[in-house]
Amino acid sequence: MLRDGLTTSHRGGMRALLASPLGFLIGLALGALGGGGSIVAVAALVYVAGQDPSAATTTSLLVVGAAAVVGMVGHAHAGRVRFAAGAIVGLTGIGGSLAGSALNRSIDGDLLLLGFGLLVLVAAWRMVTACPSCTRVGEERAVAADDPPKNAQGGVAVLAPRRVDAAVAVRVALVGTAVGFLTGLFGVGGGFVIVPALTLVLGFTMPQAIGTSLVVIAINAATALAARLGTTGIEWSVALPFTVAALAGVLAGSRVASRIDASALVRWFAASLVALSLYIATTAFTALTG
Repeated sequence: MLRDGLTTSHRGGMRALLASPLGFLIGLALGALGGGGSIVAVAALVYVAGQDPSAATTTSLLVVGAAAVVGMVGHAHAGRVRFAAGAIVGLTGIGGSLAGSALNRSIDGDLLLLGFGLLVLVAAWRMVTACPSCTRVGEERAVAADDPPKNAQGGVAVLAPRRVDAAVAVRVALVGTAVGFLTGLFGVGGGFVIVPALTLVLGFTMPQAIGTSLVVIAINAATALAARLGTTGIEWSVALPFTVAALAGVLAGSRVASRIDASALVRWFAASLVALSLYIATTAFTALTG
């Protein structure tokens, strides 16, 4: 019994020791690449830090939510965030986020990882198809090409929103619920779903969709975290240093991004995601069937 207790304590100490360098590396990828970099957080926490899948997705929520809030500041200053619309879409996702969090607690860890492996593969595909919400280079190109227009005083002009009828309201609710579910289940932001939905369903410009998506991500992440605080809790000794280091890495990665070939980095990272996806899916499937 004492040996088991010491082993558990040792593992917890190792996870805490690895949290800061791991968080910094994840933040570095997040800062250099954009939103897509955060998806490797769960895999790193499981396979390097030794957290179980449920704990890893919870820690990832802190990084995703904090990064969304930090990223929102610059977009809001440039007039690219429509807070009311983002809040509405985010609130429609609360049910999905709670459902995803509940499933996260009850589902087999290997089955959760199998699903996550498939999600990583989707993220890799979206990266190479120049998804603006998935990479920094895609986001910057979209913003440069289609930033919100200015009014006569030099401020951001307010665009007339698309008319919201019953069909649009239903689509918004479905999208919000789906994104909230992904966030609650896997601890990811879901920007690759939110951004195209905001442009197609609500008629946002791409820069507005990118900025507003961060509001949705922050709400979903906060909801999922609140749900877990009331049940399974958070391994704070790992989560806090991981998140702080990740935010430091974001700042460092943002500076590195301007000095490298962003397109080549995206292709390299997407290839790495494919390899990671295959490893996660194979390992999880073997554990499930073994």
